[in-house]
Amino acid sequence: MKQNYRLIQDYRAEQTIQSLYALSTPKCKVIRNGFNDTVKAETLVKGDLVWLSTGDVVPADLRLVQGINLATDESHLTGESVAISKKPDAIFNDPGLPMGDRTNLVYTGSSVTRGRATGLVISTGMKTEVGQIAELLRQKKKQNTGSGPVSRFLINCYQTSRNILGLEGTPLQVTLSKFALLLFALAILLAVIVFSVSRWDIDDNVLLYGICVGVAVIPESLLAVLTVTMAVATKAMVKGHVIVRQMPSLEAVGGVTNICSDKTGTLTQGRMIARKVWLRGGLVGLIEGTSNPYDPSSGTVSWSGSLVGTCFNAFLDTLVLCNNSTVSDGKKELETDSSSVTTAFGSDEWKAVGEPTEIALKVFALRFGKNKTAGDELVAEHPFDSSCKLMSVVYGRDIDAKSQVYTKGAVEVVVPKLDESEELKQTIHAMAEELAAEGLRVLCIANRTLDREKEDAHDRAQVESGLHFLGLAGLYDPPRPETAGAVSQCRQAGVAVHMVTGDHIKTATAIAYEVGILSHDVPLSPKTVMSAIDFGNLTDDQIDAMDTLPLVIARCSPLTKVRVIKALHRRKAFCIMTGDGVNDSPALKQADVGIAMGDRGSDVAKEASDMVLTDDNFASIVTGIKEGRRLADNIQKFLLHLLTSNLAQVILLLIGLAFKDEDKIAVFPLSPLEILWANLVTSSPLALGLGLEEAQPDILQRPPRNLRSGVFTLDLIRDQFVYGTCMGSLCLAAFMLVAYASSGQGFHDLPIDCNENGHGHDGCGLVFRARAATFATLSFLLLITAWEVKHFHRSLFNMDERWKGPLSVFKTIYHNHFLFWSVVAGFIITFPVIYIPYVNKVVFKHQALTWEWGVVFGCVAVYIVLIEAWKAIKRRFSLGIDQHPNQAAISQA
Repeated sequence: MKQNYRLIQDYRAEQTIQSLYALSTPKCKVIRNGFNDTVKAETLVKGDLVWLSTGDVVPADLRLVQGINLATDESHLTGESVAISKKPDAIFNDPGLPMGDRTNLVYTGSSVTRGRATGLVISTGMKTEVGQIAELLRQKKKQNTGSGPVSRFLINCYQTSRNILGLEGTPLQVTLSKFALLLFALAILLAVIVFSVSRWDIDDNVLLYGICVGVAVIPESLLAVLTVTMAVATKAMVKGHVIVRQMPSLEAVGGVTNICSDKTGTLTQGRMIARKVWLRGGLVGLIEGTSNPYDPSSGTVSWSGSLVGTCFNAFLDTLVLCNNSTVSDGKKELETDSSSVTTAFGSDEWKAVGEPTEIALKVFALRFGKNKTAGDELVAEHPFDSSCKLMSVVYGRDIDAKSQVYTKGAVEVVVPKLDESEELKQTIHAMAEELAAEGLRVLCIANRTLDREKEDAHDRAQVESGLHFLGLAGLYDPPRPETAGAVSQCRQAGVAVHMVTGDHIKTATAIAYEVGILSHDVPLSPKTVMSAIDFGNLTDDQIDAMDTLPLVIARCSPLTKVRVIKALHRRKAFCIMTGDGVNDSPALKQADVGIAMGDRGSDVAKEASDMVLTDDNFASIVTGIKEGRRLADNIQKFLLHLLTSNLAQVILLLIGLAFKDEDKIAVFPLSPLEILWANLVTSSPLALGLGLEEAQPDILQRPPRNLRSGVFTLDLIRDQFVYGTCMGSLCLAAFMLVAYASSGQGFHDLPIDCNENGHGHDGCGLVFRARAATFATLSFLLLITAWEVKHFHRSLFNMDERWKGPLSVFKTIYHNHFLFWSVVAGFIITFPVIYIPYVNKVVFKHQALTWEWGVVFGCVAVYIVLIEAWKAIKRRFSLGIDQHPNQAAISQA
């Protein structure tokens, strides 16, 4: 099975590499020997001159030679959702410049969204940026292969033996494998003890009893219950928009200590909106609460003063007319600025087509009912160009001598073209810097009147001179509405969230403050927010010497993300990495749990991941953590129940060997079939019910569990011994009270032949009743334990903080319907087993009870008191309670 699993994993790894190869375009246009030709991309060599136009996929890494208005989509490498404008004439001397800032280069797999260019091939195949990512994916953990054939042979034997014994795999798999080996050895030891007590006079009955004592140590239903529990958890993950691709990650996600998340589309919505506008005269408008960036009715706009007497209408006209995007309500394009715009807000899902920046500006104008009208006639258009960084349009009618110019563009380009005072220009620059410091992309909005009799509307230089300033528009990719709450939940759960993004450091910092990764209450240190260049210049020792790793790292490359993961691993952290692009795949592989985006994620990222988010939402990661913790809690619950049963039976059966008959042969307090019945029929449904338990209300208010300690924590082991000792002792007490105390003879030899069949001597009736009382006591205590272990610390009578009052116990036990009816069925089915003739004496070797029920229920009452007292002690001395600021209340429960 393990070899098949490895085969599947190797196949998937190869699929990941093939997905990288699939990014290459099959054919491209080249210029060779002065002639244009179309060749296969794989035939390109260094020095070839490649021709690119809109819609092409870049076939190799190219150094641009010349180009006109070129922009490429590099989101698969940088994570930036906005196309990057290229500058063929740019020269950079910094070899460590982030990929997104190298505007004179284009990369393999990028798509041309605008313009045309020619470029010189500088890298192909595995030497391209995509190829280097593929190389990172191919790298495997170094293994000690030894220096000679003998050493390699011994190492291979060692690795093979570990695989056979199940000592390779996830923490849970390794822990359970070690535990199984321990139980196997213990089972053999107990069987030997039984045979020794019987003086090695091993007949069929002694042999069967010895085997049953060994079997009593092993929780037979463990694997079945574990499988069903994980299947249920996987289904719950799907409902929470998380698809589990690798089952080991399901158990691991609950123990994560750090999350390294991309920004664009995960923490944010992946769409641009207008966040803040600054109008001429100083009036500021702030847009908040936007849940749908395409819906003009989403969110609210607050102003610092009155709009009366401002240039707001001209500002909106510019946003609408100097714009090539379309925004619709899902039915039709909004054509007018009438009140019909308002009625359309409640219609179907809003959709938009165009550049993200222009869509954001159009949506802002639609908030105020402003859109293009049938009377607007376009005279001339001067499109956006990367060399000039602005766009202008001229609108007017042929019969009019004058037209209106509407311009938008970068502040540093538009301001010199303004016909304004130097004082106002300085104010504009200062305000633009203030908006940029908030992580906003700032555009300058301007207009002017054009005299067509004296000026040429098609002369760009004339059109874009003497402009009148209207205002500034600050745009950004807003956080998802639920992100801040999810980050807060992570903080309460003791999970640190790191933002690792390819975006600019100012934008990343602003979003980090908005979603709560950074707090205004905590001073910002130089090491809290870093650029990838600064982080990359640090040695591993310098990184390890930092008190905490940076919470925000901007302009990240694939190698930077891998270094962050490795740095966390050196700190013994267990981390999640999220990503959607090809550039994220090495880090997804390196992380303990790699999570890819299902909606906009690349095939490479999905193949490299352990989980996939179907809604690309950071909040779904928190759902996954919650479900992972619930799974871990439930595994501990049914493990505690099964192991308590096993320990109680071992105590009962081993000490029970002291009960001798007249021939000095041990009289067994439980028959072999009673042991199997308790393990398989009584315990298994209860364990399964515990595996289906819902998450505790405080599950995200506890620190992460230590995955390296596995499920067998000190608290579980301590509880197992307390519960098992109490249960085993009370079962012994039940047997002794019926077999010895009721006879009035004290401790005496019991009748012979009471182990072999259901008839025996006349005196076996006493033994059979004692055995039936012991069986009933064990069964009922197991049923009560199933409810007690629903919470390791809270009292059964105050287990769920959602319910208060004397009747809350009934709500608690009935909340898990499967477990409730399993307990009820366990109580009911005990009576037929004890009372049905022939079945009781011949099959189970016990007989019907009368007054002995008082002993049984007395033991049950004592057991409840003992367990409740033990839980009270744990709460009083905080035994096993996770030390967390929000956990103090549990000690009072």
